Formats: sequence, C-alpha cells, structure tokens
Amino acid sequence: MPRFILALDQGTTSSRAILFDHSGAAVAVAQKEFTQYFPKSGWVEHDAEEIWTSQLAVARSVLRKAKVKAADIAAIGITNQRETTVVWNRRTGKPVSRAIVWQDRRTAGICDELRAAKADRTIQKKT
Repeated sequence: MPRFILALDQGTTSSRAILFDHSGAAVAVAQKEFTQYFPKSGWVEHDAEEIWTSQLAVARSVLRKAKVKAADIAAIGITNQRETTVVWNRRTGKPVSRAIVWQDRRTAGICDELRAAKADRTIQKKT
C-alpha cells in the first residue's frame, strides 16, 4: 500500500525533493543546483533539459536514501518557478531554446506599453 508523499520543488536556482511519510514527517531530502545563464544584461535563462535531469536526480535520490520504491508513493506534489517559460518542439519533445526565467527583463518595454494602454486591466480580468 502506497504510504509516502513526494514533494518536488522546481525553484529558480535548484531542484529539490522531499519525501514525507504518512504522518507528514520528512524522511529524506535532496537538492541540486543548476546553471543560471545571463546572455545579456537583464536576461535570465535556464536549460530545460538540465532542469529535467536535476529534478529527476533529486527524486531518485530521496527514494534511494529512504530505501523506498516508486510504487510506495501515494501522491506527488509539484511546485514550479513562477512564470518561467519553455517552448517545446511538438514533434521531438525537446525544448526549442533555453527557458526564459520569470525574473528576465527583456519584455519590460512591452509590459510598460501594455500598462500605459490600460491593457493590464483586461489581462488581469481574463486571467
């Protein structure tokens, strides 16, 4: 009978996993940092493949540390890093380019124009 909860936290600078038992106590924890790319001033990018491999590594790590099998997991909770965006190739399943991280400022001018046109109100109502 599955009796553990696996929490996966995909943060801005690292991937984390915490395995909890049925009483809510943390049984195992793992964390792995990944590369931040700053190709231009104000730009922040991540390699989506590196995010995936780091998240997979920490998930496997907590299972190994706790001597737990995947079949023992009753539920998985996932958090992510805000509005970070990855465009995937539908045919290959691979990322088209690096992820644009939520703190990236390359679209600041466009956002300012939308605010000036009061479009932010429309966007907020629709989302």
